Amino acid sequence: MSSPRLITLPGGLTLATLERGGPPILAARLWMAHGSGLDPTGARGAHQLLAGVLTRGCGQLSAESLADLVEGRGAALRAEASEDNLLISLKCATEDGATLLPLLLQMASSPRLEPDQIELERQLNVQSLQRQREDPFQLCHEALRSQVYSDGPYGHDPLGVIDELEAIPLSQLQSLVGTLGQRGAVLVVSGHLDGDLDQLLASTLNQLPWTPARPGHDLPLAVDTTSGPSLELLEQDTEQLVLMLGCATPPLAHPDSLPLRLLQAHLGLGMSSRLFLVMREERGLAYDVGVHMPARRASTPTIWHLSSSAERAGEACTALLDEWQRVLEVPLSAAELHLAQAKYLGQDAMGRQTCGQIAERHALLLGFGLPADFIETSLQRAAQLSAEEVLAVAQRWLVRPHLSLCGSAPALEAAATAWRKHGLNAHL
Repeated sequence: MSSPRLITLPGGLTLATLERGGPPILAARLWMAHGSGLDPTGARGAHQLLAGVLTRGCGQLSAESLADLVEGRGAALRAEASEDNLLISLKCATEDGATLLPLLLQMASSPRLEPDQIELERQLNVQSLQRQREDPFQLCHEALRSQVYSDGPYGHDPLGVIDELEAIPLSQLQSLVGTLGQRGAVLVVSGHLDGDLDQLLASTLNQLPWTPARPGHDLPLAVDTTSGPSLELLEQDTEQLVLMLGCATPPLAHPDSLPLRLLQAHLGLGMSSRLFLVMREERGLAYDVGVHMPARRASTPTIWHLSSSAERAGEACTALLDEWQRVLEVPLSAAELHLAQAKYLGQDAMGRQTCGQIAERHALLLGFGLPADFIETSLQRAAQLSAEEVLAVAQRWLVRPHLSLCGSAPALEAAATAWRKHGLNAHL
């Protein structure tokens, strides 16, 4: 992956550009270190609410005028908050870049924040949270999130908590706008670039001061490997049992993150993955099974998830715990390690095929304060890791998992009994 051209615009914003051949299109990502992890106390959901409102008018453009301007050119514009950042994304034809790219900076510096648009966005977010309450998978995931992170910065969905979301006032959103870009920001533009892009953007900064992105090791969220294990039971009248087993692991920048991501590829990537073959193909225990390990600036959750029939709840829970224990005791074979390394390499290639993917990846790296060659260095290191190194890292970070279960009362009882009896407790 080629390195971007980096310049600092007036006001301090880092601009990264990546020229790419192909159709005359471009993708842009304005990454700001303002995610749900920084939601104010008592206002969980504030950053996602603000992100949604950013697309509902800025400067002299009303929500309708902004939509007409973007959609009239066949472009796509969105804003969303994750745990670590607030991201504004644009995809458009190169010839429309001069008109549309300045909107990203204008949205961050002078959003309209019209009360009726805030209420509309608020209700959409509330409805999404209400739908999640009906989804066993989402219920289970939220319970595990709380088990792992409690009431810390990563302890809630970016959408927030309904009671707090409904009470967020306009003044609180206005105060968040006043600090956008102050904890680190970067603008990445990838594609068929035309014209003097930096001069174009410099003229639209509206005097908003920016702070360059920096490494995330200074975040007030430590990795806690001493808490747990814990068991959470969520009763729901359903024919399936959802199991989620997980714990906190190190940030993306930490050296131990890479071996754990190789394990993720081995266990949960594709139909040749260990969990798919054992839990679904060999034993018929899983409707769905996988491993979730997002990229985070601070403590990263590693989560195994499985959906099984209620009738086989105890067996499924025991089997999943058996696999977790196996990771702690048995090193990967040479063939398994080689396949995991190949999958990790292939996953990287699949993640940088479009302008949008390239822009998003560089925005994440620069936003996290990582070096431009971080991915290349990681790929080289992954090819050199040994099975013993992977095992040692697993034994450092995966010894105290939490379990969250969602299903009918009989299924919960069977799975909880399996959890209490399992030999994995010898590691705790």
